[in-house]
Amino acid sequence: MDILETLDELVDETRRRLSDIAEEQALEALRIDVLGRKGRLSAIMGRLAELDPAERPKVGEKANAVKQACTDLIETRRKDIAARKEEEGLARFDPTLPGRAPWQGSLHPTTCVIDQLCGVFVSMGFKAVSGPEVEHDYYNFEALNMPAAHPARDMQDTLYITPTTLLRTHTSPVQIRSMLASPPPLAVIVPGKVYRRDSDLTHTPMFHQIEGLLVGEGVTMAHLRGTLTTFVQAVFGADTRIRFRPSFFPFTEPSAEVDISCKLCGGTGNCDGEPCRVCKTTGWVEILGCGMVDPAVFEAVDYPADVTGFAFGLGVERVAMLKYAINDLRMFFENDKRFLEQFL
Repeated sequence: MDILETLDELVDETRRRLSDIAEEQALEALRIDVLGRKGRLSAIMGRLAELDPAERPKVGEKANAVKQACTDLIETRRKDIAARKEEEGLARFDPTLPGRAPWQGSLHPTTCVIDQLCGVFVSMGFKAVSGPEVEHDYYNFEALNMPAAHPARDMQDTLYITPTTLLRTHTSPVQIRSMLASPPPLAVIVPGKVYRRDSDLTHTPMFHQIEGLLVGEGVTMAHLRGTLTTFVQAVFGADTRIRFRPSFFPFTEPSAEVDISCKLCGGTGNCDGEPCRVCKTTGWVEILGCGMVDPAVFEAVDYPADVTGFAFGLGVERVAMLKYAINDLRMFFENDKRFLEQFL
């Protein structure tokens, strides 16, 4: 059989073999066998050297026609297989069955808690304000009664950008900016991100705070206690007890830390006969710091000497951990879908 007959037979053989093929994998194996780099057609073309030079153009033209014919046959069969599979799939499809609902996103639990806490304070007459996260040393420390070399600066674990520029360590600088922009009376809350050099189970380099400031005539610790008691019971329940412990903050005097009765053990210190891990058997959990605004802060913003005010600050993630019984602060920042789905 000469080479032209062999080429014609290759087309017929390909057509016969295709009639028995019903799967994509077998079809691809046939294509490689016939048209592949080491396939049947390549082997036939390897015999061109045996032919007279005058015959080679005719054989080459025939080979191209055979290649195109085999390719068309294979592609037609490929389309037939795909169409058959589509028909089989449609035959199994029941349009009356309910569809698959896509996973719905939701607000991050930190955002939900911020919205709830701000809502409580706004209902009491506070206004939510914001300010820059890259802050000047003056607003973050000096105007808050923490001049250079003040020991309280060491408590902040500050992330400095330049000697006078830093990532704010608390949202209190916005209180200074608010007082510089508005005369008293003033009632603001400042939700936002803050940054410190710290990372463990209960600390992260970035976290969220809400700080509050109320300034006016005749503002006392009684007003502070009433405001925070209302806030705590609105967030954690009317049966939540609250206590104030003396503390120190350079921008408030007197200062206090606020504890609430433990929500896990009900303030007993024990959970089903076991020591409570949240309150460490004390029955109390610290939640925020507060106090009366130090007169030195009012002097820094040129407020009248006859005004008084109180300020407070709390960590949003800390409240969320207590509210939802979460034992690792880092879970708020890992974007684990299994964790976030619990707050849909």
